[in-house]
Amino acid sequence: MEYIESPKNDHIKQAKKLTTKKYQKQTGEYLLDGWHLVQEALASGQTPKRIYATEKFINERDLKPFYDQVTEISPEVAKSLSDTPTPQGIFAIMPLRAQKLPNKLSGQFLLLDGIQDPGNVGTLVRTADAAGVQTVVFGNGTADAFGPKVLRAMQGSQFHLNIVTAKLADVVKGLQAADIPVFGTELNPDAVPYQSVDAQTQFGLIVGNEGNGMQQALLEATDANLYIPIKGEAESLNVAIAAAVVMFHLVGA
Repeated sequence: MEYIESPKNDHIKQAKKLTTKKYQKQTGEYLLDGWHLVQEALASGQTPKRIYATEKFINERDLKPFYDQVTEISPEVAKSLSDTPTPQGIFAIMPLRAQKLPNKLSGQFLLLDGIQDPGNVGTLVRTADAAGVQTVVFGNGTADAFGPKVLRAMQGSQFHLNIVTAKLADVVKGLQAADIPVFGTELNPDAVPYQSVDAQTQFGLIVGNEGNGMQQALLEATDANLYIPIKGEAESLNVAIAAAVVMFHLVGA
């Protein structure tokens, strides 16, 4: 088995670049960091292009079928590849699957309108996975789906549902053309309490930017805009928390 000791190794330099959107697009690959995420990737049936692991992980049973893809690395290399203070010491280069919306839309969709915080984005995807929502659409201005912080927050949920990047206005039109109702989330004079809407077998739910909310054009295009009544003194809810409340209600959980 090959052993890489120096962070200056060309393969390591290239792997490090895969944490950026520019090089992900150029290569069609991205970098996973951490044992849980690597396990989720392997369990999903995807084949890694390369696995970099410190001595701690080399003999893990789950890695044995991928022996030819494994390269042992030093702790120094692990530190250079990770953006965390204490890296676990295992990484995988994975293919970036190009996922597109089908011509015939059906099911349940979460649409992210300019969600910028990586932790929120990852939590939203993970929550959609937990609620049984099949597709998450990343709209303009939303954090990179395969950036290190988003990947950590998703906790492997990207392997359980479809992640698509698209113009939300086009998606909304497509959903409505398929007779799938689209709901926004915004407190405004025309909004209704989320409890007033029954559970839906099919729907689109849009959540907006942390500070500015949804784009006005999208608010005007929805079938209804929903809000969560707040009984205490807090001005608002975190976007991921609010989305969780509404999503679980809409799926009938």
